Amino acid sequence: MTQASNPPVTVLGGGAWGTALAAAACRQSDVVLWGRRESAMADMQRLHINERYLPGIELPKHLRFTADLQAALQHAGHSSAPGLLIIATPMAGLADTCQQIGSWLVSGGHTVSNTVAGVIWTCKGLAHDTGLLPHELVQTALGDLPVRRGVLSGPSFAKEVARGLPVALTIASKDNNLRDVVTDVLHSDHMRIYSSCDVMGVEVGGALKNIMAIACGISDGLGLGDNARAALITRGLAEMTRFGVTLGAQTTTFAGLTGLGDLVLTATGDLSRNRQVGLRIGQGESLDQILAEGITAEGARCANAVLGRAQTMGISMPITEAVCDTLFGGVAPAHAVARLMARSATEE
Repeated sequence: MTQASNPPVTVLGGGAWGTALAAAACRQSDVVLWGRRESAMADMQRLHINERYLPGIELPKHLRFTADLQAALQHAGHSSAPGLLIIATPMAGLADTCQQIGSWLVSGGHTVSNTVAGVIWTCKGLAHDTGLLPHELVQTALGDLPVRRGVLSGPSFAKEVARGLPVALTIASKDNNLRDVVTDVLHSDHMRIYSSCDVMGVEVGGALKNIMAIACGISDGLGLGDNARAALITRGLAEMTRFGVTLGAQTTTFAGLTGLGDLVLTATGDLSRNRQVGLRIGQGESLDQILAEGITAEGARCANAVLGRAQTMGISMPITEAVCDTLFGGVAPAHAVARLMARSATEE
C-alpha cells in the first residue's frame, strides 16, 4: 500500500518505542513524530538518528520530527482523510496526553468524529496511584468524545523493530474500522498485525507480563536454573489469565501474542528492562539503587497496583505478591522464593 493511500499518522512520544513505530509506519504513511524536548527533536530532524534511545540506527529520511504538539496534532487532523494518533508515551504520560488531545479535538469547532480516524496507545501497566488500566485512563480523559480507541501491544523490542526485523503485534479495539486503519498503516513485510476486540485481555497481558519478567530475572539472578524459570513463566501465565478473566477478559487472549508471546519475550530476552531489574535484585542490589540510574521498569511501577486490585477482588496472585515483598517489603529474594515453594500443593 502506498503512502498516499493511507491516512496521515502522528506518533506522540519520542522515546525508543515511539521512534521505532514511527519508522515502521513511514513505510506506508506520511508520519510526524512528536517529542517534548525541543533540542532532541531538532537533532533527530537534522541527523535522522535518535541518539539517546536508539543510537546508531538510521531513521527514514521522510520521517518528520517536531516538539510542537499542536502542529503534530494538526498533521493527523487537517486533511480530508482523518489521520491516526498513536500515543507512545509511558503510562505516566498517558492521561495528560489524552487530555491535551481532547482539548484540541473540542477546540476550534472540530467535528470530533471526522477529525481523526482514531487514537491508539502502546503503554503497558496499571497507574501506580489509582490502579487503572490504560483504557480506563483514556476513558477518564476523553470521556464521551466520539473518538475510536484501541491498544497496540505484543512481544516487541523497540531496537529490533527500528532495525526492520520481523515482529507481530495485536491491535485491540471494539471498533472494526479502527482495527482496519491500524492494520493498513502498520502491516508490512516486516510487521504482521493481528486484530482483537479484547482490549481488557490485551492490556492485562501487557501489564502483568512485566511483573512476571521481574520474577524470572530474580530467579536467574539467584542462579535457580532453567527449571525454575520455566515454572515461573507457566504459573505466571496462569496468574495473568486468572486476573484478566476476573476483569472480563477472554481466556484465549492469554495464549496469544499479548499474553504468552509477550511474557516469553520479556521474561527471557536480554533487552528486557524488567528482566534486567530482576537479575540485579537477585544478585543483591536494591530497587532504589537500580532506579537511581534512570532505568524504567513498568513492572516495578505497577506491581503494588496490580496486587491491590487483585486483593479487592479476592484473586490469588502469589508470584506478584512475592515480587512486591521483594521490591518493597524488605523480604530477601531467596526468602521470597522459599515462601513460593512452601505453598500447599494444589491442582494445576
